[in-house]
Amino acid sequence: MIQRDRVRWLNANDVPKGRFVLYWMQASPRAEWNHALEFAIERANEMGQPLVCLFGITDTYPEANLRHYAFMLEGLRDTQTSLRNRGIQLVVRQQSPEEASVDLARDASLLVTDCGYTRVQRTWRDHTARHATCSVVQVETDVVVPLGVVSPKEEYAAATIRPKIHRHLDQFLVPLKERRLKRDSLGLKIGGLDLSDADGVLAGLNVDRSAARQGFYVAAHRGRKRGLTASLRRNCATTPPSGATRASASDRT
Repeated sequence: MIQRDRVRWLNANDVPKGRFVLYWMQASPRAEWNHALEFAIERANEMGQPLVCLFGITDTYPEANLRHYAFMLEGLRDTQTSLRNRGIQLVVRQQSPEEASVDLARDASLLVTDCGYTRVQRTWRDHTARHATCSVVQVETDVVVPLGVVSPKEEYAAATIRPKIHRHLDQFLVPLKERRLKRDSLGLKIGGLDLSDADGVLAGLNVDRSAARQGFYVAAHRGRKRGLTASLRRNCATTPPSGATRASASDRT
């Protein structure tokens, strides 16, 4: 289920007849539990078009270094494989994300993006909304309850915001069904980086190299999944189902 409160249209452009629907996967580069991805699949199926995902790599992100980029590339390679198994092409470009999204949107019928909360991410999305030639829609997926629903103002303590979150858990803490894409995009010729050559990609980035590269994404990702599974089994074995649900929700928020 994709709640309407997660969806926000960022401009009022028409929906042209493009080659594909574009999901600019920047804040939420994952193939599982991603409302923006599932929303984009729904729209692509409705339009009878393939879906293309995009991630832009900028080497000017504040305070990022070689270790951050190595970790990110390992994660993107894992996500690219998962998306390919669902018939979705992930294009990764060494280009400032807002510029990459505007460039690729020229061939898109619709641009879907996820929601980031930092100043840099908001600036990127504002730029894309102003310059994209198609409609741009944002789908919030990195929180259980959308921020606009929780509170209209800044909150400075968990004690004030947590009760507001809990009031909406029954509405938003629901399963997210994975959609099947009707037309795959794997055959589309769209230029991007070769993630199988991570060393080559890293060599082409002008970034701080003072922190040594460490390859630990896959191990961390698998360990996290094992830990979550074990935690859920313990909770379900010791508490009623409703209690386990609310405990999990509290952990995630």
